[in-house]
Order: sequence, then structure tokens, then C-alpha cells
Amino acid sequence: MRKLKIDELNRISVKEFQEAEKADLIIILDNVRSLNNVGSVFRTSDAFRIAEIVLCGITATPPHTEIHKTALGAEDAVEWSYFEDTLDAVNYVKKKAYTVFSVEQAEGSISLDEFEPSGSEKYAVILGNEVKGVQQKVVNASDGCLEIPQFGTKHSLNVSITAGIVIWHFYLSLKQ
Repeated sequence: MRKLKIDELNRISVKEFQEAEKADLIIILDNVRSLNNVGSVFRTSDAFRIAEIVLCGITATPPHTEIHKTALGAEDAVEWSYFEDTLDAVNYVKKKAYTVFSVEQAEGSISLDEFEPSGSEKYAVILGNEVKGVQQKVVNASDGCLEIPQFGTKHSLNVSITAGIVIWHFYLSLKQ
């Protein structure tokens, strides 16, 4: 088996990406501190043609050298916006008829492996701060919570890993 070369991967240009059909999924980052995590979310969102990333609070915005280190240019392709207050971002996506889920361990949360997104709906998923998670007031404003089942000693995953798992889960349902 031979690894493919970059020019054999047939990737689209930034312009083609911007014009291409996107998954009806918006990722909201609620006060994510690490610029490497932000860049990773951009790169994963690019890979699966996510509609938009909404950056909130202390979450840094492009252009930024540290975001670019992990995004590798995806920050130029994926549409993004910024809100100082995450609740304003939630209202923004709700006005666009998106169902909003926080990814959080909460009473009544739905296990991600038991949640099947409907191809006829639009979704926004909120990922929280690396230490504090999604703010309680933002959880309260959400339509529900999704939780990734975990079986080890730790109670959380890195936010960029969480983004990858959640985006892939939605992509499998929304691509059809």
C-alpha cells in the first residue's frame, strides 16, 4: 500500500469550499482558552464542511498565528463569527431555526451514541471551556445536552477531541 501524495488527494480550493454545500451544523465555542484547540476545531470543521463556527467570550479569533498552527488555513475557509456573550450566539442560531445542544454532563443529557440527528433539522452544538465546560446559563438556554459516554478514570475529554467525535457523529447522519 502506498501513501497518497498531496496532489493526489483532489482537495477543493478555499473558494470552492465556500461555495460548496455545507452540513447543517454550527459549532459554538464557549470561552475556549487554547488557541490550538480553536485551530483544531477549524480544521475538523473544514474536513466535514461544517456551516459555521461561532466563537464566544475569551475564545480567540482569526487571524492568529497560534490558531493557524493547527488550523493550517482552515480558518480561511470555514465561515466564522464572534459574540462577546455566548447567550447572544445561542439566540443568533435559534433565530436561524437551529436546534441547540450543549455538549455537557448534565441531568437528563442524551448519550451521543443514542442520539440520531435528523437530516431534516439544523443543529448547533456548544462546546465549553477546557476547565469549566459550558456555562450553566448557556446550558439552560439550550434545547438539550449531549454527553459522550466515557469509561475511564477521567471525567472529560479535550475540547478538540470532543469536537471531532461530535462533528463525526453528526456528519454520519447529515451527509445523507
